[in-house]
Amino acid sequence: MTREIIVNVSPRETRTAVLEDGSLMELRVEREERVVGSIYKGIVQNVLPGMDAAFVDVGLERNAFLYVADILPDDDLDGESPASIKRSDLRRRQIKNLLKPGEEIMVQVIKGAHSTKGARVSSRISLPGRYVVLVPNGNHVGVSRKIESREERERLKKIGDKIRPEGFGLVLRTECESRTERELRADVKYLVASWERIEQNSRSMRAPACVYRDQTLLYRTLRNMLAEDINRMVIDDPDEYEKVHAIAEMISPNLKGKVQLYDGESPVFDTYNIERDLEKLLKRKVWLKSGAYLVIDEMEAITAIDINTGKNVGSTNLNDTILKANLEAAEEVARQLRLRDMGGIIVVDFIDMASAADRKKVLTEFSNILKRDRARTRVGKISSLGLVELTRKRTEESITEALTTACPTCEGVGRVPSSETVSLWVERDLRRALQEPGNASLVECHSDVCEAIIGTDGANIENLEHTLRRAIYVRANDQLAHDQYSIETGMMDDIEARAMGFRRAQVLECNVRQSSLSGLTKSVGWTDSGYYIELTGGEEHIGKRVKVCLEDIRRSFAVGSVILQGAMRNGHQD
Repeated sequence: MTREIIVNVSPRETRTAVLEDGSLMELRVEREERVVGSIYKGIVQNVLPGMDAAFVDVGLERNAFLYVADILPDDDLDGESPASIKRSDLRRRQIKNLLKPGEEIMVQVIKGAHSTKGARVSSRISLPGRYVVLVPNGNHVGVSRKIESREERERLKKIGDKIRPEGFGLVLRTECESRTERELRADVKYLVASWERIEQNSRSMRAPACVYRDQTLLYRTLRNMLAEDINRMVIDDPDEYEKVHAIAEMISPNLKGKVQLYDGESPVFDTYNIERDLEKLLKRKVWLKSGAYLVIDEMEAITAIDINTGKNVGSTNLNDTILKANLEAAEEVARQLRLRDMGGIIVVDFIDMASAADRKKVLTEFSNILKRDRARTRVGKISSLGLVELTRKRTEESITEALTTACPTCEGVGRVPSSETVSLWVERDLRRALQEPGNASLVECHSDVCEAIIGTDGANIENLEHTLRRAIYVRANDQLAHDQYSIETGMMDDIEARAMGFRRAQVLECNVRQSSLSGLTKSVGWTDSGYYIELTGGEEHIGKRVKVCLEDIRRSFAVGSVILQGAMRNGHQD
């Protein structure tokens, strides 16, 4: 497998992409200062025994959340290391006995702010290096679970016990495999010096303050991802290339030859076809080669992924078609988890499989693919309905959250009120307006809502005028959002003088569109002033601008016919 890291640097943004055999598998974007991994000197603001937690002011927009089990154990634990204490024992401690409001505490951000929640922090500080993670106030040595060889684990454990500084714990990362004691010792020495600077900053700075900021995206990529299995790392910025090349020579000289400067004329993400893939990244529906597809719904508490057969009809039998679609989907789901960096609780709804053997095969394949993911995942069993529950470690916002914002119209719901619904809102507000002086109302709304208010052949608006005993003038204004409208109440003479400038047999131009009313295939016309025209013979001119003759005039709409067969677009004859 060919693995490449492609880096695009611009003044406002840095992006790194991981390609596996030319396919985009991971994307990271940095537009502002990173919070996760940074260390703060904070002030305890609130201690909440009912939540077993405290809120700490660390100088961010919202106070950080500190759970009782994330507080470093007291010194009086009979010499036990923090790592040797069960999580359940830590949870049973009383938060009110550990912290007091106004107390200063050093914490590290372990999870970035998400939605309305502030960052989550811990007083268990850890400093990641190239090969090891340094744990201040610890005394244990751990080895990455991804190193499977027993002999290698034992070798590294012995080296770790030998090079562990007094008063620190060590976690030997996956990159330690086959490394020498000299390499690991140099990494530890660098991290100890970093911790000494952090302590010095903490003593000299007044809380709340950031005493250590985690490295940039480019440095973290170099530290965490540039390994022997990476074929090359391509960077399109000369200055950053020089920095990365220098750092690579310092932390891993044998890999510096893999760092390359891109000097092509086209943007680097275009050259590697990454921009093309990014256009699909934010879409809810993801098509598979077979014709099946995924539907991905990211919510605050859960992410749901649904697999559908779509256009995939298979070639043998139904069970075989479903199995192949699910196996293909398992590969793509794992890719999307990495690519979008989705975290938290995830439910995957595979297509129902009647065979228990098929369900086991899909689950085994899915679990094996997820082992390539650097983020920690836990996969549950597959249910008889094809549902698989899993969790994926979330440390910061997903790519979707990083690149998008909530829709200002639906506020993140993902759906907006239908035209029929908004038209009924308008009707109810017109009834409320009966309390105001006047005998006429002017309504401005989106053109689709306008059609719903008027109805087929004007039936709705005429019935409404009869019921309310009031003249109603409806005009379209597509500058308004779909669920926005305005109602002006006054005397009919005043409103008609402003809203009605039309007469029978008048010839004017209008834009022809397909009717938005459900079940109708007719064409309708809209004047520049938002006046609605029911057209005769306009179907062939949909999407064009034509001249029409008004045959009947009403307050909210007219009936007209196309008189110029040579349609016009943008005011010019075709």
